[in-house]
Amino acid sequence: MTILDTILETKQHEVRELQLTNLPLRTVGERPRLADSLRASDTLEVIAEIKRASPSKGLIHKDLDAVAQATRYVAGGAAAISVLTDSKYFQGSFTDLEQVAQAVPPPVLCKDFVIDRIQIDAAYSYGASIVLLIVAALDKQDLQDLYHYATAKGLEVLVEVHDEEELETALQLGAELIGVNNRDLRTFTVSLETTERLAKRVSSLPDVHLISESGIESADDAERLSSCGAKGLLVGESLVRSSSVEDALKSLKVRRKVHDTH
Repeated sequence: MTILDTILETKQHEVRELQLTNLPLRTVGERPRLADSLRASDTLEVIAEIKRASPSKGLIHKDLDAVAQATRYVAGGAAAISVLTDSKYFQGSFTDLEQVAQAVPPPVLCKDFVIDRIQIDAAYSYGASIVLLIVAALDKQDLQDLYHYATAKGLEVLVEVHDEEELETALQLGAELIGVNNRDLRTFTVSLETTERLAKRVSSLPDVHLISESGIESADDAERLSSCGAKGLLVGESLVRSSSVEDALKSLKVRRKVHDTH
């Protein structure tokens, strides 16, 4: 059984618990759309992540204050804030999501392993404007159902892929926001070459916004990913560990090397 399989098994239990929960009424207003920011920008845009721990790295920052970190991210020019809501493996929560969504104005991504509509309902209720759907975690019918369910609620969807077959699935879905995870969720090995390889497939598609995820630690990494056509980066660990969060984030916002044709 892979780590992904183990996580998804845990999610089955969480879904049953969520179905018994009275979700709060959404209290946050409209936010800018991330796709619009990516379309308009001439620099790489950063989705900055609130990340206390992960299965691959263990504990990163146990006492990280989600709102304080999100505020630093906004000061550094983050285009969006990613909030992990998985508690067992990432030490996140829907409370983090709710507090961040109430505290900062950029788009907010609910980062979790979504397998059921109730998780999208929860993301919406607690203030997210974007949800993550991982192609490797879903069969095609469930992916399609969850994608359309989320967009019908007015949420943007970041569709995460890791290889050519998953990318084709995301494109067939009509996804605007495609995240390329440089980490293989089955083995947890990381390579930026994953983004470089898959970016070639979407370079001629101006309405597809490619976001590189995982293993991004420096301005050199950002330059490399910009050169292959990425429009955004999702960065967590290196920012959480940084002694100067704002400067670290600003250093990643390099000028894009490949621009939309229209």
